[in-house]
Amino acid sequence: MRRPCPGFCPGGAPDCRAWFGRVSWVSPERFARKGNARVQINVSARHGQLSGATQSKIVSKVSRLKRYFSRLTALNVTVDLENESLPTVEIVASAEHFHEMVSREHSSQLWRSVDGAVQKLEQQLRKHKEKVLDHKHVSNALES
Repeated sequence: MRRPCPGFCPGGAPDCRAWFGRVSWVSPERFARKGNARVQINVSARHGQLSGATQSKIVSKVSRLKRYFSRLTALNVTVDLENESLPTVEIVASAEHFHEMVSREHSSQLWRSVDGAVQKLEQQLRKHKEKVLDHKHVSNALES
């Protein structure tokens, strides 16, 4: 049986509903436990500056890495513009209970460098996720 909302729901959600005394909204802690935690993305530049539009494009390209490994906590992107004809992009991914993963790429164009670094980190994340999920093997020694 559905009861009306008591009106004092945490977070000020006006549309939440209470069923049998339980509020249906999801707390931030529970949301984070389900693997939907937000990833902090930092973009910085060495020996130069990046425009706001360039930074937002880099953030959108790097943010797709979240779907490959759910325990990512931070992605730090550093664009090195010391040699303008050969920009270097470095991405450092931090994850819970695991060491940092680093990918570095330099190319003649900035966007090729960004795409290459993202692709390298995707491979690392896929390989790590496969190792984590494949930790339960069936031993061949039992069949002998």
